[in-house]
Amino acid sequence: MPYDHASVNPSRILVPVDFSPSSHQALDAAADLAEKSNAQVTLLHVIPEYANAVLPETVSQETLVEAERIAANQRFAISKAALDAKRIACSIVVEVGSDVASMIIDVAERENVDLLVFTTHGLSGWYPQVFGSIAEKLVKLAQCPVLLLRTPKPDSTAKVPFGRMMEWW
Repeated sequence: MPYDHASVNPSRILVPVDFSPSSHQALDAAADLAEKSNAQVTLLHVIPEYANAVLPETVSQETLVEAERIAANQRFAISKAALDAKRIACSIVVEVGSDVASMIIDVAERENVDLLVFTTHGLSGWYPQVFGSIAEKLVKLAQCPVLLLRTPKPDSTAKVPFGRMMEWW
């Protein structure tokens, strides 16, 4: 949905959540905005799909995804209760996809959001340095305004012989 430049206050806010401390900061900021503008908040968690993952024969990809879906909904129940206490309308979406950024963009368009709130760093560790930052993709691809909150980089556990190439900057 193209952004309506005449509207200053958001009415539908999407917050992608990976359950990192920084995504909780994004949720807090979105809640503050929603409270002031009487907006609805949609919480989104994308379960990464790894098509080439090698799993033991006793474990299926479907079993892992379902366990992650249940865990996400349980964690979101706490956030939803806090938003309900503030009288902020909230919906929850849990999706599965191999391209997290594209899935977030798809949900933003499907839910007709007019503001996307997220942070610069999440749980991805060294992955964004190698394959491209989700935050960077969202800033480039989102068709609605974005509120990108700068958060401290997480401690990286990726140590490689090429120096800092795979660590957070």
